Amino acid sequence: QVQLVESGGGLVQAGGSLRLSCAVSGSSINSINWYRQAPRKLRELVASITTFGTTNYADSVKGRFTIFGDRAKKTVYLQMNSLKPEDTAVYYCNKGGQYGYWGQGTQVTVSS
Repeated sequence: QVQLVESGGGLVQAGGSLRLSCAVSGSSINSINWYRQAPRKLRELVASITTFGTTNYADSVKGRFTIFGDRAKKTVYLQMNSLKPEDTAVYYCNKGGQYGYWGQGTQVTVSS
């Protein structure tokens, strides 16, 4: 059974940083996505890392967020710098897309 467990969310001031973690069990850390969902908004893809290490980012986070993995720890991270209030959302780790596996989410709140 594939399980994804996020951690690292919290409250931070605008301009600050957070690092989210996604611990993966029951599968490899290949092809992991980070999504987020803000109140009254649709869930959006924030960042992804493919099997070959290729990374992709939403335009709104390019240059501020970095996704990377640690195979030994079976964990994928989302380093978030220069945070803005509009980054406030619940962040979800995902494997396999919309119909794949999801973590429980971790709340990120950025105060202005």
